[in-house]
Amino acid sequence: MRIVDNIAINLDRRPPDDTGTLAEQVFHRLRRQIVEGEIPPGTKISEPELSRTLGISRGPLREAIGRLEAGGLLVRRANVGARVVELSIEQLLEIFLIREALEGMAARLAAERMPQEEIDELRALLEGHRAQVEQDAGRAYFQKEGDLDFHYRIVQGSRNDRLIQILCDDLYHLVRMYRFQFGMASPRARRGLQEHVHIVDAIAEHDPEMAELFMRRHVRASRRNVENLLRA
Repeated sequence: MRIVDNIAINLDRRPPDDTGTLAEQVFHRLRRQIVEGEIPPGTKISEPELSRTLGISRGPLREAIGRLEAGGLLVRRANVGARVVELSIEQLLEIFLIREALEGMAARLAAERMPQEEIDELRALLEGHRAQVEQDAGRAYFQKEGDLDFHYRIVQGSRNDRLIQILCDDLYHLVRMYRFQFGMASPRARRGLQEHVHIVDAIAEHDPEMAELFMRRHVRASRRNVENLLRA
C-alpha cells in the first residue's frame, strides 16, 4: 500500500519539537497528509495495515482515526469502513455560507475583545502576507496553517470557545483541504489582502458592526470567486 508507506516515512521523520501523545502525533500527521492530498480523497483507511506498518497498537491509531472522523476528514460507512472524505463543489459552497455568518460574528466579537497587542500582531502578519502576494505577482494568496492564518487569528480573538471549536477545529481543515484539492491561485489575491486590512482597521477602531460587515463581505466575495472558478 503506497499510502501506508508514505505515512510511515513521514512519521519517522517528524521534527524534534513534535510533542504530545502517540495518538496526537499520528492524528496530526494523518490530518496533514489528508489535507494536502498525500492521502487522496476516497482512500480507504485500514486500521490493521496502518497499525502493522507504523508499528503501533490499535488503541492510539483508533483514537486518531476517531478524531479525523469527528473533524469530517474521514467518513465511515457500514460494511465499507473509514475513507477519506470526497469533496464536492456543493459542500464547499455550503461551508462558505456557514463561514460568512460565523466569521462575521467572530470579527464582531474580536472588535470588542481583542487586545491591542494582538491587533498589532495582525497588522504585522498582513505585512508578511503583502510581501508574499507581491512575490507571487498577485496571482496567489496562500496562508500557512494556524497562527499564520489571518482568519484563524480573528476567530481566536473572538474569545468565544464554541466559535473557536466550530471554525478552527470542525471546519478549518476541511476548508484547507478544498483549497489544496482545487488549487489556491486566485485573481483576488491583492483585493483579498486589502479586504483583510479593512477588517483589521475596524477591529482596531473597536467598531463591531463594521468589522462584521467587512468580514461577511469578504467571505461572500471569496465564495463567489471560488464558485466561478470551480464552475468554469
